[in-house]
Amino acid sequence: MTDSHMPSGVSPAEGRAAASPPAGPPATDPVAVIRSRAYLSALLLAAILGIPISVVAYGFLALVAEIQSFVFDDLPQDVFTGSVPAWWPVPWLALCGLLTGLTIRYLPGNAGHSPAFGFKTGGGPPVDKELPGIILAALTTLSFGAVLGPEAPLIAIGGGLAALTVHLAKKDAPPMALTILASAGSFAAISTLLGSPILGAFLIMEAAGIGGATLSLVALPGLLASGIGALVFIGLDNWTGLGNFSLALTTVPPATNPTIATMAWALAMGAAGALLGWAIRWIGLSLRPVVHINRVLVTTILGVAIGLTAMAYQLISNRSFTQVLFSGQDALPELVEHAADYSVGVLILLAACKALAYGLSLSAFRGGPVFPAMFTGAVLGIAASGLPGMSLAPAIAMGIGAMCATMLRLPLTSTLLATLLLGADGVSVTPQVIVAVVVAFVITYILPDPSSKAPKHSRSPQSG
Repeated sequence: MTDSHMPSGVSPAEGRAAASPPAGPPATDPVAVIRSRAYLSALLLAAILGIPISVVAYGFLALVAEIQSFVFDDLPQDVFTGSVPAWWPVPWLALCGLLTGLTIRYLPGNAGHSPAFGFKTGGGPPVDKELPGIILAALTTLSFGAVLGPEAPLIAIGGGLAALTVHLAKKDAPPMALTILASAGSFAAISTLLGSPILGAFLIMEAAGIGGATLSLVALPGLLASGIGALVFIGLDNWTGLGNFSLALTTVPPATNPTIATMAWALAMGAAGALLGWAIRWIGLSLRPVVHINRVLVTTILGVAIGLTAMAYQLISNRSFTQVLFSGQDALPELVEHAADYSVGVLILLAACKALAYGLSLSAFRGGPVFPAMFTGAVLGIAASGLPGMSLAPAIAMGIGAMCATMLRLPLTSTLLATLLLGADGVSVTPQVIVAVVVAFVITYILPDPSSKAPKHSRSPQSG
């Protein structure tokens, strides 16, 4: 979009400053922009857009939950008289791979970013013709058991719907307005997904590298839309009873003060999270060239492999295959609540199976990397909680922080994800979490980058 499309009251320099982080001192005065009539209009529109976009996001999450419940709870109970057989997820994961592969292969837009390269928010919002592919690929991925989360698709859907609204309202909308309102749409779409509107906003801003003058210009409409979206989510939950779809622990382990022992274990947890995360990324990125040979066939085979991994976990541990499947958002509270019921052997098996399914999902499916990283980190933490000098709360928080730092490569967001999840008790474990996050982050960049030989993301149907 050219500078000739700027509206009155907004200079071309202002538009460019809002569209991308400035390389040096800001070229424009953010106070002047905020006082401008165009910016105040964008602020009002962001508040208005927050309502329908959050409704769409809530509906998407509710639909995913309904399909999951029907396929993996209601249907097998109608078909089988006893417990659900361990092989049940295999055909559904095959269908998951088939539908996802067909969507990515034949619909415009590559169905969004590949999660194998981490959490991505750059490149601008998707255009209108790309939205169907993003929605369908995410719906099949999340509904039928692949190990990815809804945060990345929701961010893309929210930003794309906001951008589409701006284009429909004003075809020559300036880049500044498009950037601000698309960001606000993304904020609204994940307003309560991570448990707090602030945490969702922080995730987007750190991933996009927003800072300086741009931070002030983008954050205000985004936070406003996010707050309104949170209210809409709460209202729809009370009205429909379908759920609030917000990450929260039902039982929080008791807080403990930092000790020399827990600080020392934080070093080990950071290293363990970095090594496991590297292995997960290596699996996902190593398989990408094979996926590109035949997108539909290979994605279907990978779906079968994920289903077989979940089946093996149930046969060996005598626990439900659902712990291996899905993002882990719904399973995490129950895992923490019943942490004492798991042996170390079962926890190690669960971490290995979840990590393998996670890596396979990264290679070809569509979704976000946040929740599987949190779940895998929590499993590691629970397994380590019995070590001398360790306790459950800091162990879980350190595991989550280390895994998120490795998979997301966002150290500030990773620290917040680990500490805020524990509520008021999270304050007491913050020092250990910071150490684990820093160690994991540094080791991640010391290890060979598994993406260096992988084909990069492009917009062709066979890529991504």
